[in-house]
Amino acid sequence: MSTPRGFTDDERRTWAPMTAVLELLPHRIDAQLLRDENLTHFDYATLSMLALAEGRQMRMSELATGVNATLSRLSHAVSRLEKRGFTQRIATPEDARATTVQLTPDGHRKVIRATPEHVRTVRSLVFEALDAEQRRQLHEITVALLARLDPDQRMLASRMS
Repeated sequence: MSTPRGFTDDERRTWAPMTAVLELLPHRIDAQLLRDENLTHFDYATLSMLALAEGRQMRMSELATGVNATLSRLSHAVSRLEKRGFTQRIATPEDARATTVQLTPDGHRKVIRATPEHVRTVRSLVFEALDAEQRRQLHEITVALLARLDPDQRMLASRMS
């Protein structure tokens, strides 16, 4: 028996709402961060990764992996964040070819200030919509999808579960 060319009814009932979530959720998270802190979610993720890193600094390549970005995309974001005084590029002593990004004190204050409302927004949009069992299932589902999408575990999130 061959696989149907289109979605089955069950697949369509699952896929349609998932695509809507994939479109709506990033927009809502960006909207909150832009409104409250003039940061995109990508900016926030970049600052957060740096805030959690040892010495509040990371190599660009490691940071790109952590935020699931190409070096080019990350470089543009870091340039914007540098202009605002939130990050700075510094030389990497052990490897002249590498660049390290450091979170500035202003950048650290910015991410600390942005975090509570960001967490409230994510809780409101995602976690509070689900009961404990659904949150457990969501974790299992996202881990399974991420394993398929990132089989080499390049992203930090792939290595966390």
